[in-house]
Amino acid sequence: QVQLVESGGGLVQPGGSLRLSCAASGRIFSIGAMAWYRQAPGKERELVARITSGGSTDYADSVKGRFTISRDNAKNTVYLQMNSLKPEDTAVYYCNALVRIEGDSINVYTSWGQGTQVTVSS
Repeated sequence: QVQLVESGGGLVQPGGSLRLSCAASGRIFSIGAMAWYRQAPGKERELVARITSGGSTDYADSVKGRFTISRDNAKNTVYLQMNSLKPEDTAVYYCNALVRIEGDSINVYTSWGQGTQVTVSS
């Protein structure tokens, strides 16, 4: 019903920057909160940053001051600007969105992207 497609991952040196994008498409009625999660090898998936439809944000302590989440509601897209990257930021990053679909405005569905690899290494 709804697809989330991430882009922007890659290999970067410590101290570098990357910008992730996630575009939602499909039978979208409305999108509520959008978020980025990440999962490193051998670890559980963790919340990195979240943004509400009104623009309120919150961040994991480990990324505060370095990462910035934003969204373009007209494009159904969420971004994650990552600065001052550290090796411990290496993970697969997943986009998440709470979505109401056309023809079913009551239920809220959780949608996930396929993930994009971010590797921070010299």
